[in-house]
Amino acid sequence: MKHKNYPAMLLLEDGTKYYGWSFFNSIKSIGELVFNTGMTGYQEIITDPSYAEQMIIFTYPEIGNTGINEEDNEAHTIYIKGIIAKNICHQPSNWRHNINFIDYLVQKKIPHIFGIDTRTLTKHLRNNGVMHGYITNNIFNTQMIVDMIQVTSNIKCNELVNKVTTKKLYKLTLAEEKPKTYSHLNQKNHLKNHALFNIAVIDLGVKKNILSRLTNYGCNITILPANSNYNTIKQLKIDGILLSNGPGDPSSMIDIVKNIKDIINFCDIPIFGICMGHQILSLAFGGQTFKLKFGHRGLNHPAGMNQKAEITSQNHGFAVKFNSSLNKQLAISHFNLNDSTIAGIVHKNKPIFSVQYHPEASPGPHDSEYLFNHFIYLIKQSKTNK
Repeated sequence: MKHKNYPAMLLLEDGTKYYGWSFFNSIKSIGELVFNTGMTGYQEIITDPSYAEQMIIFTYPEIGNTGINEEDNEAHTIYIKGIIAKNICHQPSNWRHNINFIDYLVQKKIPHIFGIDTRTLTKHLRNNGVMHGYITNNIFNTQMIVDMIQVTSNIKCNELVNKVTTKKLYKLTLAEEKPKTYSHLNQKNHLKNHALFNIAVIDLGVKKNILSRLTNYGCNITILPANSNYNTIKQLKIDGILLSNGPGDPSSMIDIVKNIKDIINFCDIPIFGICMGHQILSLAFGGQTFKLKFGHRGLNHPAGMNQKAEITSQNHGFAVKFNSSLNKQLAISHFNLNDSTIAGIVHKNKPIFSVQYHPEASPGPHDSEYLFNHFIYLIKQSKTNK
């Protein structure tokens, strides 16, 4: 289907303007501008709940080359506020695709602008820090738009996790989970090596592929709302807990941090935190978090320690600050090797660990797959010792 191009503008809160095109003739969307340096995986990125209320800048010069398929969505609902691209492919080529990217944008009514120099825009954010932007077709009344952005940028995103988390408990069993086309052989191999375990996932904005990786290792999963407390966990017969990824400022999630602190104190089972889960765990142990100048988002971020590195998939705008309180209980297991921020922690006495990046790597490299295997190992050891 052919779509008409309409003039559009991206206005930053500092007054910087970029002119481009859209397939809509009436756009009004404000969000925090973030950039992703990955060369692939745009479908997973767009459907990742961690990007709630954000506009994604793709630094790769053309997106949409492989269309959109039915398997790679990370959530059923799209929470992003916009897409910013250099070029969008009109004729995708991939055997798995069932709709082209342009039709998908129009069908899902996703705000967007293309035809701008996304790498210049990215450099602007790297130099000046993250800021809000406004995508609109009204390219003349700019002062009103600047005022609107400045008001919006002062609003803290306290409720983002509540927006994306499941509203009620649900279960996902191994029998119900359909393996992805390209991973069914791996699933069979893992199931030969691992017993069946029951895992509670506290949904802070969980990606579908995290759930897929757990079922891949022979786990039945209970997915819980973000505000679930120790009493809820206690009623479930579970062998381990995973704290998922999610959007927003972790320091604003006071009630969630308190619940996790209680769970740590009273549940003697392995706990694995991913991304936001890593930050929430750190806060529960008395640590602090801070906002990065422009975040880490891409598929090739090196993380490691002691001359060992792995290439990781990352998506976060906040990081953990180590202090004396954390040092008493936790050890650093990984650093981000680009800027030396903390990328992984492990408890000194309990089977608890977390990483700031995405071991499910969707999209991204599989260097960190072993972390799921380690989680299963800790569960096995914990059950053996009881």
